[in-house]
Order: sequence, then C-alpha cells, then structure tokens
Amino acid sequence: MQDPVATLIARLLAQRWLPREDELARRALLDEPFRADLDKRLEAAGLVLREHPYAAHIGVALARAQEKAIFAVDQGWLSNQLQLDRNAMALLVVLWALIILPKRQRQVERQDADSASAQQAQMFAEEKPIPVHAGVSPTLSERTLIADFADKLGGKMAVNVNLGVLARHGFIQRRAGDLSEGPLLDLAFDYERTSRRILDGALADILSPAARAERAIRLAEAPLHSSDEEEIALPDADVGDAGWNAPLAMDAGTDSSPQGA
Repeated sequence: MQDPVATLIARLLAQRWLPREDELARRALLDEPFRADLDKRLEAAGLVLREHPYAAHIGVALARAQEKAIFAVDQGWLSNQLQLDRNAMALLVVLWALIILPKRQRQVERQDADSASAQQAQMFAEEKPIPVHAGVSPTLSERTLIADFADKLGGKMAVNVNLGVLARHGFIQRRAGDLSEGPLLDLAFDYERTSRRILDGALADILSPAARAERAIRLAEAPLHSSDEEEIALPDADVGDAGWNAPLAMDAGTDSSPQGA
C-alpha cells in the first residue's frame, strides 16, 4: 500500500530538497491533514519541515528539541554539523546576506506592486503567487566577493575552497565566475530571526547601497589584491543563536555530507 507521507520524507532525506512545484511538496504545503501527518512523523524522528513562503524549495532539518543532543559536544556547542570551519560558516552568512536579503526585498516589493496593480484593475482581484523563480535572486561576482572578503575569510585560496564546499552542499551555484542561489541557501537560516541581526549588526555597512557603490568603484580602480582593502568585521562563525538551521542531507559515508545545524 502506497504511503505518500513516507514517500515524501524518504525523498527529502535522500534528495535533500524538493522544489515547491513537486506534487508531494505542494500537497505538504496546501493539504492540512497531509501536513499534520507529515509534521507528526517528522517530530517523532526529531526533524522538522523547512519551508518558507518565499523559498523555491523545501527540506528537512533538526527540530530545536534535538539540537542539544546533536550540538552539545565536550562541554561546547558546535556551530554546525556540516563539518564547516569558522571561515566557511562566516562565508555562508555573507552569501546569505548578499543574495537572500536583496531577493526577499525584491519579492516583497514585487508582491506589493502586483497586488496594488490588480486592485486598481478590478475590485475583486485574485492575489498573485509570490515570485520565487531564480530570476528574483541577485548574482554575485566571485572576483568582487574575494576582493571584499578574502582577507577576513582566510585568503583567496580558502574562499575558493569554501565556495566549492558550499556549492557541493547545495547552498550556492558557481558558473563562469558568478555565484547564484542554490536550493538550500534560502532555508539555511531562519529569516525572521536572522535578517534584523545582520541588517542592524556587523554587515549593516557593507549591505547599504552607498557601500556597494563604493566597493564597485574601488574594485574597478584597484587590482584584485590591493593592500588598502577596507576592513570589514564579519559575524562570529558560531551562529547557533542567530537562527542557523540548515536542512539535513543523508549522504552517509562521505566526509562532506551535510548534517544540519
């Protein structure tokens, strides 16, 4: 007898993420009895469904009730269970801030504009779907990222290595020197908990429009390894209190398999 809830859970564990358009994923998001059964079974295994109305994919992650059992090690607290080092975690925070925060702003603005336009066109307008396609997300230049952050993230070689690690985990995609959103990047952090801490904290200055324009001018005028790069304070790599909760990946037997956080 086919069990669609068990099938969905198995696919999420094996494939690590599913697009919202997937038949079972849509059912999990729209069918309340199905979702209740799914949540109950995931809870029994110490897991939770990871999804966001503005995210294009869904995944599974550790439930908060299980975090202590997983992260409390040797009287300390792991910042992640993907075996990412401090520089890789800081790089992930930077990429999330530079890609997901502008993406979310575009989504909200487009949704508001579409709603206002529809209401003007007809009295009983239907609400349009939230835009989640890849074109909403900004693309970053690897060269610009390295120029801005290499000195704070272990150097150019370390950034290149960690970009490869994050790409293998599904957080980003690398194509011809450009970085774009991967299927798990929007699910890596709790947006509501993390966005204000980033916008009002260590990354506030570099995320402002004026700062971005200044960096673009500096990059155009100076070599990649200019010695007078401005210093930027990055957030601590231990972001357990900032809402980190990456989806799980069950690639047993490999050193680089994600294990959530």
